[in-house]
Amino acid sequence: MSEEIAVTGVGLVTPAGVGAEQTWKAVCAGRPTAQADPALSGSPVTMSCRVPPLERGPGRLWRFDHGTRFLLTAAREALGAARLEPGDWDPARVAVVVGTAAGGIGTLETQHRKLLTTGHGVLSPMTLPAFLPNMTAGHLALELGATGPSLQTSTACASGATALIIACLLLQSGACDIAVAGGTDAMVTPLCAAAFAKMGALSLRSHDPGSASRPFDKDRDGFVLGEGCGMLVLERGRHAASRAARPLALLAGHGTTSDAHHPTAPHPEGAGLRAATLTALEQTGAGPDDVDHINAHGTSTPLNDTVEATAIRELYARRPPSVTSAKGVLGHTMGAAGAIEAALTVLSIVNNTVPPTANFTAPDDSTAGIDIVTTAGRAQPVRLALSHSLGFGGHNTVLAFTAA
Repeated sequence: MSEEIAVTGVGLVTPAGVGAEQTWKAVCAGRPTAQADPALSGSPVTMSCRVPPLERGPGRLWRFDHGTRFLLTAAREALGAARLEPGDWDPARVAVVVGTAAGGIGTLETQHRKLLTTGHGVLSPMTLPAFLPNMTAGHLALELGATGPSLQTSTACASGATALIIACLLLQSGACDIAVAGGTDAMVTPLCAAAFAKMGALSLRSHDPGSASRPFDKDRDGFVLGEGCGMLVLERGRHAASRAARPLALLAGHGTTSDAHHPTAPHPEGAGLRAATLTALEQTGAGPDDVDHINAHGTSTPLNDTVEATAIRELYARRPPSVTSAKGVLGHTMGAAGAIEAALTVLSIVNNTVPPTANFTAPDDSTAGIDIVTTAGRAQPVRLALSHSLGFGGHNTVLAFTAA
């Protein structure tokens, strides 16, 4: 990369807790968060991974969709970790980039039910500002007083990772000095649950939620629907150095490709994932043998895990990196997943620790041959780590992080 991009702060709101420390501890403990969900009663699948209640905030929070509430909370934590205060920066040099797969879908569903049952007179005047997908970035820019670029990305389950790539490009172009970027989604709704179940994408283990999400495991049968937010503060290296900020890690490379294969299924040979990986590694000046760790997309679906495991096995035949998936603990947080997992990848570098893949007991033929961390976290040096994110529509993103 032409410009060093420093990660100076991370913030997380996940089903494992509010805050990066709580999430990191739960993921390292391999403690699944899936539970029976009363709000999904009557749905084909009645479990989910929900964010615990947020602390009561400013009165205006009622105006926001849950995804935006997650976003504002995670962004505040990330900025605090980076030791940045909105009043202390040039607002024109601060960018906001947020990824989401569905915007304020929960707000839309709620207001649509009101329209059908009671009539238009009871609709909230905040329906569109809360629902429109671009408004997550808009609300955050307003909250921070940031007047630089404010952008929204939507590449399905890769949305949060795509947002980080766009932020990186803005920083490298000189359009900003600081980017507050990541992803958020709150898609644990009756419509989304029913739709994913109709596709056959969800695990059917509602009778045993804790064991339902099992990435790469021979008995996997689908993902568990989750929600959450991950935010990172990215800075131009020179800007971070000018304020004596110590980077947690460097975003050293990225790759993004399209499968152009199928609306929902990944390329059977993982061609797009391989190409994105090689592009990301080329930008770092490294090769497959230099990769220490991969935070995998690892959805717990039969097809995705097969394709991803095949690509990993063949790309790293000589020196297999450690592999984990956080979705065994957190479920699939949709457009937030790529950013949450990027933050966890940074924390693996900081702590030289790889969390285990919850509920993994044994591979099948398609997932055998990769070094999956299981049972307990693994202490190991992590100098170069990749984070994979794949999405409906054939989106592939790979982020490469290195120790600072």
